Amino acid sequence: MAVAPFSLTDEDLTKDEPLKLLSPANPTPEETIFLSNIDLAVAFTVETVYFFEDGPAAEMSKMVKRAMAVLLVPYYFLAGRLQVNRETGRLELVCNNAGVVFVNAKSKVMMKELGDLSLPNPSFCQFVHRPGLHRSLPERALFTIQVTKFACGGYAIGMVTNHGVLDGKSAADMFQNLASICRGQGLKTQTIFNNRTCFKARIPPLITHPHQEYTCISPTQKLPSAFTTVTKLSPSPAPPIAVENRRHTVIPFSPSTIAALKRTAAPCSTFQAILAQLWRARTRAVYTDRPDEISMVLFAVDVRSKIRPVLPDGFVGNAVVTGFAAARAAEVVERPFSFCVEKVKEGIERVSTEEYVRSAIDWLEVYRGIPATCNGNSFYVSAWWKLAFRELDFGFGKPIHGGPVANGNDEFVLLLSPANGSRGSTSSVNAWISMEEEKMKKFLHHVFAI
Repeated sequence: MAVAPFSLTDEDLTKDEPLKLLSPANPTPEETIFLSNIDLAVAFTVETVYFFEDGPAAEMSKMVKRAMAVLLVPYYFLAGRLQVNRETGRLELVCNNAGVVFVNAKSKVMMKELGDLSLPNPSFCQFVHRPGLHRSLPERALFTIQVTKFACGGYAIGMVTNHGVLDGKSAADMFQNLASICRGQGLKTQTIFNNRTCFKARIPPLITHPHQEYTCISPTQKLPSAFTTVTKLSPSPAPPIAVENRRHTVIPFSPSTIAALKRTAAPCSTFQAILAQLWRARTRAVYTDRPDEISMVLFAVDVRSKIRPVLPDGFVGNAVVTGFAAARAAEVVERPFSFCVEKVKEGIERVSTEEYVRSAIDWLEVYRGIPATCNGNSFYVSAWWKLAFRELDFGFGKPIHGGPVANGNDEFVLLLSPANGSRGSTSSVNAWISMEEEKMKKFLHHVFAI
């Protein structure tokens, strides 16, 4: 759990002027795409980077640009921009062909100097092109790509998407399509379904459940810099790369550790056991003097199987809602581990009906909220181990590492396969986490206690 041994600076890379890649098949007249309340609740940027040792690094930029001309036929909307509808006051996606942004970069660093690529390293943000978080919506690209060539001949491909436009599964499918085109095998996905009106709120909205998993947004509320909302159209730039009192680390859950957790609260899934353990350890670290406050953990629940009619293949919008488990901090800490697992199970079961999903959509219609991670009392755990980062082959082999860029956000924990292995590989799980130094010390003391 050592920190990354190498920290990149602006001096380690030179970047060419950004290029705008346009769709050759943008609709005329311009199309405006409705974004659901589920989309709008998670309209933040997602950064991933992939490192390759083999292949013609000098030609990779040209290959990716050529492939984008093919990709942007079905994915034309990625060249669009978010805008505020003046009549409804909500964000929507306008397909104005403002362009995907592409950047070619060179680094004087050898890839081996970066150390263990699987460790969270916030300075790896140098390998992605951030879409101008301080700019206005018309200037902010929804998809950016950066190809960085290293002094050793290897290269990195960094991509930034907006979660409000593509959820995790849809973004992973889009990346696979781009890689397939680069390999000369064309599009893997033949049909893109971008109509999100199946997730429209009811008229009038009918809120049939309490939804403490979401929180209202006030104009003065401090949000993570990557969020885009109607009340926060020009967010502040991303936080500095180095934060003195913040620590990034990986928590490895080995097969034996996972088995021991599951025996303690059988029957339960790997996800339920790890989620409960992280929740309990974080509560012990954060709620030291607040035993009567509510501690809450949030998590994503895929609702594709819960919606009728069934979503078509190729649906690219968000099809996940937020689930939660909550209890008094004293209960989370003092009661048996099985109590935490049962609370997690209740949270998953709570979101198991279409009526709950519709109620959540209607709540978001009325209150225009986001997941409740901004109060410091809750955090969000996202299971990325099903996204097979190491399968992304652009024509010269799979990456030696691929995954998210650490962003220093306390409120989000990512669950990844070790070295981001093959799809569905959950024999071992790594948890990426960032916390203030003192809280992290307490957390590490408790997270391995079974």
